[in-house]
Amino acid sequence: MNRQIIKRAILIAIVVGTLLNIINQYDSFVGDSSFNWLKAILTYCVPCCVSLFSSWLAVRDTKDNGQ
Repeated sequence: MNRQIIKRAILIAIVVGTLLNIINQYDSFVGDSSFNWLKAILTYCVPCCVSLFSSWLAVRDTKDNGQ
């Protein structure tokens, strides 16, 4: 993996993870519910992993088709 792919995955994780955290834990931001840190961490990890995996597959497929 190169740095550009990792940077892109982190950026996607920040944007998508923030939106999903707002959606999933909205009550804790504006209401009486408590904030769940495990959910928050996983909400950022999942889009990062999905982005990294899809980029890896794209690079792999490009190399396979080029041979």
